[in-house]
Amino acid sequence: MPQIYLCFLWHMHQPFYKDLVTGEYNLPWTRLHALKDYYGMVRILEEFPKVHQTFNLVPSMMQQVAEYATGKARDPFLDSAAKPAEALTDEERDLILNHFFHANPDRMIRRFPRYGELHEARRAQKDAAYAKMAFAAQEFRDLQVLSQLAWFDEEFLENDREIQALIQKGRNFDLADQGLMLEKQKEILGLVIPAYHWAVESGQVEISTTPYYHPILPLLCDSNIASVSHPGVPLPRRFRQPEDAAHQLRLAREFISSEFGRAPVGLWPSEGSVSDEVFDLAAKAGFEWAATDSGVLDRTIGRGSGVDGLYRPYRWTQQSRTLHVIFRDHFLSDLIGFVYSRMDSREAAGDFLARIRENCRGILAGGRDALVPIILDGENAWEYYERNGRPFLRELYRRISDATDMTALTVHEALARIPSEPLDHIFPGSWINANFDVWIGAEEDNEAWECLLDARQAYDNAQGVSEENKRLAFEELMIAEGSDWCWWYGPEHDSPDRPDFDRLYRSHLANVYRALGQQPPERLSRPILKVSVQEFHADPTGFIHPVIDGQVTSYFEWLGAGLYRADSRSGAMHGRQFLVREVHYGTDGAAAFLRVDFDRRPEEMTGGLELRVRFLEASGLPEPVVIHVERGVTHATPPEVKVALRELLEIEVPLRLIRAQAGAPLRFQISLWQGGLPVGTLPHDGTLQLSTAEPLEWTV
Repeated sequence: MPQIYLCFLWHMHQPFYKDLVTGEYNLPWTRLHALKDYYGMVRILEEFPKVHQTFNLVPSMMQQVAEYATGKARDPFLDSAAKPAEALTDEERDLILNHFFHANPDRMIRRFPRYGELHEARRAQKDAAYAKMAFAAQEFRDLQVLSQLAWFDEEFLENDREIQALIQKGRNFDLADQGLMLEKQKEILGLVIPAYHWAVESGQVEISTTPYYHPILPLLCDSNIASVSHPGVPLPRRFRQPEDAAHQLRLAREFISSEFGRAPVGLWPSEGSVSDEVFDLAAKAGFEWAATDSGVLDRTIGRGSGVDGLYRPYRWTQQSRTLHVIFRDHFLSDLIGFVYSRMDSREAAGDFLARIRENCRGILAGGRDALVPIILDGENAWEYYERNGRPFLRELYRRISDATDMTALTVHEALARIPSEPLDHIFPGSWINANFDVWIGAEEDNEAWECLLDARQAYDNAQGVSEENKRLAFEELMIAEGSDWCWWYGPEHDSPDRPDFDRLYRSHLANVYRALGQQPPERLSRPILKVSVQEFHADPTGFIHPVIDGQVTSYFEWLGAGLYRADSRSGAMHGRQFLVREVHYGTDGAAAFLRVDFDRRPEEMTGGLELRVRFLEASGLPEPVVIHVERGVTHATPPEVKVALRELLEIEVPLRLIRAQAGAPLRFQISLWQGGLPVGTLPHDGTLQLSTAEPLEWTV
């Protein structure tokens, strides 16, 4: 009987945070994800021996994990977590207050009540100077301990008695508690790499890799190739260093071979970025298969591939080079990355497998096996899930293990079972929109490439430099070629760490010049970052009296309303949908009013749109108000809610339905659903709030 072969590829990657000159780690994310994700994601497979998977390990990330495991990493963030609170310097207190709350508020921070209290206290003090006065030594120590525990893997949070004792204590930690937290942290870090060795030796896991410092290979080979996937895109001076691309590929293969005793045959090119020149280099380096995105397949064959074209392997051939290629199911992979975190784990796992079975129905009926590539980031998604995604993964893996119509295989295993279709070329593009716009074309991106080109030319033209310094300069260049710096330049993504990434990138380039005995150019002392687009929120200033007709009837009808404008950047992950531009809200004392301005018209959205408004103090309305939009038709539940959609969506909810306490603040949150799946919440963190201003007599 034809079978469904599921190929999960989990991509494990963090930028190279170490400054080679100072030896310090400038951000803590490799360590924190090693505590929370790298170990647990492979360790959970021991419970499901029938589930085989591919883990893509980026060598520069593994190099950092190894340094942490052996205690060689110099990490000021870890040092600040370890130091007695009474001895912290002003600089260390600033670091703690500015960085130790960088975690998902709902899933990670509020999971620990004391951490949630401290988070609210920090938010109440916008200025770090005032926050330092509000936080005494005990507050700092509690924050030092809890900010680290929040990143511990579920296996330790749920099963380690000593860690459970810390969690149960909850607050008022002492130096012994702080020491235990550090001891357990070191223990977990030491387990990461051995866990992958076990998985490889068991045959349950295949290790693939990525060029050593995670560069966008097609742009290293020739930055002008970006104009093929996006004609007319503004480009910097041409960067063409295919030998650098080949070097990064060769280094990666050597690293994995040395670590695991066998050479990797699989390649996830950084960000799924491919071109014919890249495939030629990869095949020449010894790789046998590579993966990229379904959007690249569509542009390669000049049409939509559909599941019949997508759920099969291909064989790229040019001249004497051959490389097998699989193309990730973009939609299904993004459901795990960006959607299922908002659903119950059983419902999410069931929905995922039901969609796969429906997609494969025609393929199996035709007598052919289906290869379904699910490829995504193996770390960043889980902080949005309940208990770090472990309930979802266990439910998913259990159902796959029990299934008779599907099997989870490594990519290499699946390629051995299904014949490949020929390809004579590959379209140049990445997993994001089948182009390279995230990394080149915007003003910030192009300036970053110009700086890189200048440093590369300085290296090429340097004279009289010792071999040791020449090697240091070249390694700094390889680090600067990584994709992560330009990920944060341009308009697509935002993070509180964005200025740090900018500074790190310029530091790596400056180190190139210093290693060559030259003065770094003055431009590297100035930020490349321009103005960042931030979330904007203004509270209501008075009663409003809008007309519910789906349009702005007059300038004055929403004057005095609260305003929430969403930040359209998408953080560390790319793929979150932003359907709403801004929300206006207010009251006239008898009703709550909401106005939703969309980025694009709801009737143009496939699968319809559902907007749910949940009032948290609503004793009379425990279920959310639901606004459903399908092909221009709009209706509300309950029917007492008035709604209109034209240029925008306007909603009127009688306060008598809500029966909140008279005169008390009224808090609410909006969630958006499309095609039966949650796609976002507004605000992203917390709630919006309005007041009825005067006590009311509630009647039904």
